[in-house]
This record gives sequence, structure tokens and C-alpha cells, in this order.
Amino acid sequence: MSAQLGTLEELPQDYRDAMSQIAVAPLWPQMRKVLPHDAPMPVTQAHCWAFSDIRPLLLRAGELTPVEKAERRVLFLVDPGRGAGAMQATSTIYVGMQLLLPGETAPAHKHTPSAARIVVEGEGGYTVVDGDRLPMEAGDLILTPGGCWHDHGHCGSKPVIWLDALDLPLFYYLEASYAVEAPLQTPRNRPDPSEVEYRAAGLAPARRRDIAPAPSYPMMRFPWKRTEQALREYARHGDSGIVELDYINPETGASCLPTLGFTAMMLRQGKSVKPVRKSASAVFHVIAGKGHSTINGKRHDWSAKDVISAPVFAAIDHVAEGDDAFLIRIHDAPLQEKLGFYEERSQ
Repeated sequence: MSAQLGTLEELPQDYRDAMSQIAVAPLWPQMRKVLPHDAPMPVTQAHCWAFSDIRPLLLRAGELTPVEKAERRVLFLVDPGRGAGAMQATSTIYVGMQLLLPGETAPAHKHTPSAARIVVEGEGGYTVVDGDRLPMEAGDLILTPGGCWHDHGHCGSKPVIWLDALDLPLFYYLEASYAVEAPLQTPRNRPDPSEVEYRAAGLAPARRRDIAPAPSYPMMRFPWKRTEQALREYARHGDSGIVELDYINPETGASCLPTLGFTAMMLRQGKSVKPVRKSASAVFHVIAGKGHSTINGKRHDWSAKDVISAPVFAAIDHVAEGDDAFLIRIHDAPLQEKLGFYEERSQ
């Protein structure tokens, strides 16, 4: 253990003034803020956002602001640890709820951050990604990787709402975040690859790799119906309180996005689940069921369509109540693995 570090106030005022004049500062008074002992000291505070609270405000936004003016009609989730206006649910994860009304279209653009959509409610919505039209059904995970053109449309009769998850805070911090706009895309007249090319696990289209290498993002849509079926089938072969399946690139086995990971979860009714503490922060979106999660000693009750956040190395205890529950965990483990510091610790 190092000796107690000095404070800025201990230094003479003329010395502090001289440092300010040439834009330098002493490290030692702030050393433990940036390098605390043994574990990080996260700013992020665990929180639960109830969809029942968000939905009325989102629908009112549809009355107040036309999509042509908003471009993307979104209410983003604010980490209480960072305060009002912070476009972060955790340090690296941005989450918002987006609304599209019947007949509306959100214009095409592409941007440096990567994004994914999880459909919360409604039918008839779709996303066009680099020319492929992807239907949006409840629970589906749809990717819009950085640099891919995407627009949204709605041919149904009721509002469509989905959750947006982006690595926007990372790109903003790196001063690398920007977007480019374009007219709506003309979709190709074909089904998306999730329905044809990558429908069966462990199988991928045969191709001449020297002529047609596998695309960087071969599968942009992960239908929830097949995900839930896989979770239930996997659950038959174990008695653990939790079943988890990662969303991956079917050609490489890597995470489906470079910096964000997505994991489908099934919590068994009535069983307490205490996962290991992870260095990755996380956001949980509840697809179905209800229960509660105790995060760092504080209980958060949740039900279908709610969102819960957890900071790094959080002590978590999940309990599904009444029936099995299904969630999708959004996390930044892929980023941490690339940087070489992802870590797990026992509870």
C-alpha cells in the first residue's frame, strides 16, 4: 500500500497559478481517482427503467414532434450516476427507446458507432440495412453496424417501439462520432440472410473464399422466435437457474458487433441466480416474464419490456417470479477483450 498522497491544497498558491498558466497539473493529488486500488470505482449507478413510465412519454413525443423534424424520435436512458442529459446508460453503452408511427419513415443514414435494435412492441415495422429489408418482430435483435446505411419504415396500424443500443459513448469520447445522411434505400427483392443463409446453427453458405469472402456482418437479424426456442431446448439439458446463449457472427464465432456483446438469457422460475462479477458493464432488457434483480445490495423489480443497468464488477442476484423469464443482456465484454483486460471474479 502506497503512502497517503498529497492534496492540491497543500501546494503553494503561486505554484498552482504557475502550473495553470502553462496548462499542466500534478498527478499525485488525483492518482487514486484514476488508479484506485484493487478494483475500479464506477460512476455508473444500477437503475431500472419501467417501460410503463417511458411509453406514455414516447407516444406524446409522437404527437409533439414529427419524425421528419426529429430524424430519430428517441427518449434515451440516463444513468443516474452521471445526472441529467448524460447520453449513457453505462460508461460505454447508450440506450434509447425509439418510436415510429404507422406510415412514417425515418431517413437513411450511416454513422461511425455501431448500433443494434431490440423490438419492444408493435407489428409492421422494418429496417433496411445496406439494401436488405429486415422485418421487425417482438424480441428480434437487428444490427446496424458502423458504416452501414440504414433507414426505418412502418406499414402496420399501431405504433412500433424498439430499444436502440449503441457504443456511442466510446466514439464520442474518441472524438470519432459522426453521421452521413442519404435518401431512403430501395430494398432488394429477397429475404434477409437470417431466413435463408443462416437459418440452421452450425451451417453457413459454401463459397469460393478467394472470390467471395464471407461478409463482415453476414447476419443482421436474429429472430426472437428461434432464439427462445434455442434457449428452451438448451434448458432441457441442465438444471441451472440460468441458460445463456451469445449472439455471434455465424461465419467467425466472434461477437456479432466489434465492441458490444448480446446474450440471450432464460431465468428459471423461483431460482436465485448469482453470476460471477464481470469487469464488463451491462444493460438487461426484459423480453418476457417478471422478477427482481438485487444489484450491489439494492433490489430492482422488473417486468416485461423494462430495462435494468449494472456497473462494472456488480454483485448481481436475479430471481424470476411466477414463471420463467427471458432477457437480453447488452454488454461491453467484446471491447474489453480486444483491449486485453476483461476479467471475472467470484461473488
